[in-house]
Amino acid sequence: MTKTTSDRTMTSYIVERHTRASSVGFVVAVILVAVAFSMPWWAGPGWLQEFNQIACYFIFASMWNLLAGYGGMVSVGQQAFLGFGGYMLVIMGNFLGVNPFLAVPIAAILTAIIAIPVSKIAFRLQGGYFAIGTWVIAEVFRLSFANSSAVGGGSGTSLTALRGIERATRQSVTFWMTLAAVVATIALSYWFLRSKQGLALLAIRDSEAAAESQGIDVQSTKLLVYIVAALGAGLAGALYFLGNLRISPDAAFTVNWTAFAIFLVIIGGLGTIEGPILGAVIFWALNRFFSDYGTWYLVGLGLLAIVITTLFKQGLWGYIQTTLGLRLFPVQRRLEVADVGNPRYAAALRPVKATNADHCQP
Repeated sequence: MTKTTSDRTMTSYIVERHTRASSVGFVVAVILVAVAFSMPWWAGPGWLQEFNQIACYFIFASMWNLLAGYGGMVSVGQQAFLGFGGYMLVIMGNFLGVNPFLAVPIAAILTAIIAIPVSKIAFRLQGGYFAIGTWVIAEVFRLSFANSSAVGGGSGTSLTALRGIERATRQSVTFWMTLAAVVATIALSYWFLRSKQGLALLAIRDSEAAAESQGIDVQSTKLLVYIVAALGAGLAGALYFLGNLRISPDAAFTVNWTAFAIFLVIIGGLGTIEGPILGAVIFWALNRFFSDYGTWYLVGLGLLAIVITTLFKQGLWGYIQTTLGLRLFPVQRRLEVADVGNPRYAAALRPVKATNADHCQP
């Protein structure tokens, strides 16, 4: 847009999305991914296992953030899909003869499929009833697998399909698959939130009635997000138990998965892509240095969450973003004054013939 002021000078504007911080952040991210890719050649098995665990927490938290932070659907039962993905991995690997590494994406797809009939039940509920209802659904999943002797019942079972694969190969491939899943989670979340569906999702979060009045298909958009969140949760579950080599109903369907996901998102920043990343880093540091304190460690996590939400209501990244204007993954459009001498804006600008003062020509 070009605007001519009363003194006949011409000011040019341009719509921007990316920022200088996002450009620098992209370069840093590429370097970090390249360094991380080489970890199997220089890092010990403990580090690879640790990365697998914290990465799965991050993927799960990002999906919860997409569902609750952007979609306004607060669920405390997403562990239903995480556990289902883990069990699908074990069933395909142990009983169907599917290569366990190939079974990971298949397990995620099967989880997305099972989320469709589950959504028919969950979407009958609203608000707090939806949150508690999803928890009940997760308990139904847990009891179903706990009463199935084919997969070990309540004590669980091991992923025996990996017995013929060398430990170093197994850990390296698992690590690379997890790293690829982390990159895909961030990239696809960013792409989705920049799309029309992402804008519709934000409108639904703010007011379903207003969104519907503007022609947005509320139910279809919510279903899409619910399925995507379930797929991500199933992927996290399959990767986690691929690295853990053993699964049980109590480990797969515990509400602690959602509790930790909420912790990551709340301290990082609800409704931001960067929030779960920052939350995962903080959670990893706390888990590494203080997890030996047992229940006091969990008490400390709760107190930290209370302090941060009291002092920084938008989370740590929300505070940074508001104070410094720092956005690594900008999804909003901004109107900026364009430097007409900068070649970067040359293609976007066009001459406008002013007819009178303060005239705007799009």
